[in-house]
Amino acid sequence: SSPHLVQVRERIRINGQPISRELFSKYFWLVYNRLEETKDPVHASMPAYFRFLTIMAFHVFLQEKVDLAVVEVGIGGAYDCTNIIRAPVVCGVSSLGIDHTSILGDTMEKIAWQKGGIFKPGVPAFTVAQPERPLEVLRDRAQERECPLYLCPDLDAFEGNHQALELGLAGDHQRSNAALALQLAQAWLQRRGCQGLGELKEVPPSTELAGRPVLLAPAFRPTGAMIQGLRDTEWLGRTQVLSRGPVTWYLDGAHTTSSIQACVRWFRQAALNQDRPLDGSEVRVLLFNATGDRDTTALLKLLVPCHFDYAIFCPNFTQIPMMSNADQQNFNVTLENALTRCLENQRTWTRLLEEKEGQDSWVPTPLRAGGLLQLAPTRGTLLLVPPAPPPLNSPALVFPCLAQALQWVAQGRDPQLAEPTTVGAHPHPAASSGAVLLQEAATVRVLVTGSLHLVGGVLRLLDPALSQ
Repeated sequence: SSPHLVQVRERIRINGQPISRELFSKYFWLVYNRLEETKDPVHASMPAYFRFLTIMAFHVFLQEKVDLAVVEVGIGGAYDCTNIIRAPVVCGVSSLGIDHTSILGDTMEKIAWQKGGIFKPGVPAFTVAQPERPLEVLRDRAQERECPLYLCPDLDAFEGNHQALELGLAGDHQRSNAALALQLAQAWLQRRGCQGLGELKEVPPSTELAGRPVLLAPAFRPTGAMIQGLRDTEWLGRTQVLSRGPVTWYLDGAHTTSSIQACVRWFRQAALNQDRPLDGSEVRVLLFNATGDRDTTALLKLLVPCHFDYAIFCPNFTQIPMMSNADQQNFNVTLENALTRCLENQRTWTRLLEEKEGQDSWVPTPLRAGGLLQLAPTRGTLLLVPPAPPPLNSPALVFPCLAQALQWVAQGRDPQLAEPTTVGAHPHPAASSGAVLLQEAATVRVLVTGSLHLVGGVLRLLDPALSQ
């Protein structure tokens, strides 16, 4: 799977657990040295990062004699380096979304064509409810590749006796993921000749293609192991909640418009289903970053209705200087480029709030003081500058690294984080007043979203055990 959140070993798991440091080191150098010894002397290049890890993962699974390998594509499918598997047991395509447009294309149809590239002759494939045209593209790709493609029924079809299946992952969108997982598991178990897999619920012929371009797969009664698997599923950085006294962190690596919409629905259910206290004792904070070619304006616009008191923007760097964890460094992005992106996000958020302020007024008066953080290159720190009139509903701040951002948000109230630095970083009164609000609030709710790498950096700081 990719990307990893804290350590690269997360990408290669056996029985759900990242392989050990010893095993990773052993196979890394074995594969690296073998490639080094056998590479073309004329075109002497090693595989790039993701390709190397893919080769290494296959080698690990073969050497460790796993019964079943679940392989997630990197980007797309058709031209992804994971797509060298000639005869998988089964293939699955989850909900399509607009992402990696510079590589996959800028429409859902183009992206569907890329995803359908994993289909193989005679290998069953399953997908979930998709918009009509992209689903037709998947159907055409399946026919072209002589692949039997089925549409998963809703999870409701698997729930017998009016007993709802309990999912370990929050969010309504996880129901389609769960339905897909059940079908993929069933296909593998049937291939192995396992008995007692659960009674099939045959689909009447009249409904098989009713208004659908793809055949509807029959549902079945999940086994006890399947029910437990759905219930016990955990995945760090997806709809994850960490409660630390008055500060609660809500972590979700959403980074597309559809996943941000799902994140907002989850956050509203998990944190905002109650009105905020009249005394203003609840403070809501957004911690956001986005990478690549993503439309951050579209993403931020979806987050405005959550009514955040503060929006914090910072790069995915854990600390400055970046010397803490090589696993979390992106060597393709400089600090200057990352900060420039953050400042652009800050300006976008400010503009969105000004537009919102023209429509309604939902922020308590004490929060109408505003201040923006800007980089002071000569000092290597961030300085507040007075806001331009009219005063903003919600201050938007930029920090150079996650450690400083989290320290400011927590204000010493999360025992895992150090006290915020007081010298030079927050000289403007607006930041000071914000610090007081954060220090005195009965509840501080922090949503971290926009990037899996951002979530990974936050997790590393909030739960150092993950780095062990």
